[in-house]
Amino acid sequence: MILTICSMRHLMELFFYLLVQFSNGIVKDPDKLRFSMYKNTDERNPRKKNRRILVAESSRLSYVGDNFGPASMKCNNMCQYFVGVLNKQTMQMEVHKAQMFNLQPVVPGETDPVKSKDANLTYRDKVDSLIEAFGTNKQKRALTSRRLNEVGSDTLHHAVTKAADSVIEQKGLEALQQEVTETEHQGDVAVHLPPCNAEADKPEDVYAFENLLTSVELSALRDVGAKMVKCALYLCVMKHLENLPQNGETREKILSCSFYLSMLIKLSRQRNMSRKFGQEEGCPRIIQNKLMKTFTVETYRNGRVQNMISSSMRAKLAAYSLALLLHMNLMTANLTLLHRDLGITEARMIEVAKSMGLTLSKTPKVKGEASLLDDFKYATLNLPLVKHEKFTERRKRRKMR
Repeated sequence: MILTICSMRHLMELFFYLLVQFSNGIVKDPDKLRFSMYKNTDERNPRKKNRRILVAESSRLSYVGDNFGPASMKCNNMCQYFVGVLNKQTMQMEVHKAQMFNLQPVVPGETDPVKSKDANLTYRDKVDSLIEAFGTNKQKRALTSRRLNEVGSDTLHHAVTKAADSVIEQKGLEALQQEVTETEHQGDVAVHLPPCNAEADKPEDVYAFENLLTSVELSALRDVGAKMVKCALYLCVMKHLENLPQNGETREKILSCSFYLSMLIKLSRQRNMSRKFGQEEGCPRIIQNKLMKTFTVETYRNGRVQNMISSSMRAKLAAYSLALLLHMNLMTANLTLLHRDLGITEARMIEVAKSMGLTLSKTPKVKGEASLLDDFKYATLNLPLVKHEKFTERRKRRKMR
């Protein structure tokens, strides 16, 4: 049976209606039910502030339901429900939000603490009870010593559990899981690369441009991209603007890509991404949402949800920036300028390029001439892709004298 509680909005100052479903049958007289609503006291926690417990009491049984936990109805997380209420005075329909609750009966006596305690006694507990009543002094001293050790072990266990709960509360479970994943895959950046088609016939189809920027996102960057000629701050961006075409679609595409590349580089230098990221540069909302969804990890800290840029996300930013540079410069990118702009080490940048199967090279030196370009390293996408062997460091054994 599904029952709509219309008066709950006025009694408990809620902004939604409740749809109640009884799991054990049909309620013949719903007007005689007494409903109570309980909410979580931790309103600062975004994961707990919407938790509710609904209690319905009758002359025979009590019913309990909630909107969280394994027993809650999953439909509340997958869709939204609305209730239409007809105003008889104006004859107009008012639409209000609603939530589904599955109420189950609570039978008294099923969870009697005395009975459950006696029924859950183990063989060890029963033997200890016999020792307490009829054991010798030596057995009683041994029992006391063992219980003292158990108390110390329980105290340590509770302290560790409390510390773990505190860390989870501060950093968030998702952030901790992300850190564990980064530790397990440390040095392996292949899981953070753009979608790759290794069997493509053309180099530009290996890391398709549509997987980096869609046509809708590229059109949204057209207006702000025109400002990049005067506002370029990063070396790898300025390098592409030096030989910019005078007009045409190619010019607009390079300007739009340059602006997006600047946002990737700026994000790589941040610890957290705020909601105001890119507003000074006029970054479109669709690009802000793309950056937040693709290159950040949600974590709960200091009472609010934050979008963190972890070390694995920095590797992902480097891979996507490198793939974008390849499309901007005929499948060749300057790794030296890019790693300096991103704020990562050269070894990390080369590791990303190797994971993408690129061919590495450096500027050829000219005898008798000193140039700043001598140390520049480049990455080129050639077919077939290069399979680089993973470098494993071997420690030198100390010679025994």
